Amino acid sequence: MRILALESSAAAASVALCEDEKLVAQYFQNSGKTHSRTLMPLVESMLRNCDMTLSGVDLIAVAAGPGSFTGLRIGIAAAKGLAWPEKKPCCGVSTLEAMAHQLSHLSAILCPVMDARRSQVYNALFEAEGGRLSRLSPDRAIGLDALSLELANLKKPKILIGDGAGLCYNYLKEQGVEAMLAPPHLLLQSAWGVARAAYGKAVDGQTVSASELTAAYLRLPQAVRERLKARGEDP
Repeated sequence: MRILALESSAAAASVALCEDEKLVAQYFQNSGKTHSRTLMPLVESMLRNCDMTLSGVDLIAVAAGPGSFTGLRIGIAAAKGLAWPEKKPCCGVSTLEAMAHQLSHLSAILCPVMDARRSQVYNALFEAEGGRLSRLSPDRAIGLDALSLELANLKKPKILIGDGAGLCYNYLKEQGVEAMLAPPHLLLQSAWGVARAAYGKAVDGQTVSASELTAAYLRLPQAVRERLKARGEDP
């Protein structure tokens, strides 16, 4: 199964081409430029250099959230556009689960974290053992205080992954909770992790059409929250 994967949920953007679980190519950019400028050129360049066309791709995978509202919309729109002409199946995967797949070869508690502002992080917990992941919590927006208490009760080594890992690491250190940062080359979100997560879902038949592909934001956009608050409604 040839998988074309897209990751644009945070500051870095990446695309990957995989054959089942084998990584064929990955293009990664963390330059601060907007994903609307970088994502599709990365796809086009990667496919061209791999002598591959969209016709040879079996599945379009994308990080579907949580993450940046704008970044997720760009990724979802790009995936839909790539899939639509030849009705390719799609797979939207949890950004957090995709990050955990990058370290699934370890024996540890994996703690993907993304800065969700308002003293919260987007987070889920996974236990990695022998290349397999067991989910310990749902994707959620959680306060650092609550996450710290939860991690303090877990005995295995704990590894932080994601663009919120540094923020979380400093807070945990202040609370006396031991945790490690993932190594720099595995710290940020990547399309390779998206492809790994999508492969398992596709094998289980969990794919959708381009029209059915949606984002999982976890929280309402800030503009919507502010509008509801101004009307006296609970966001």
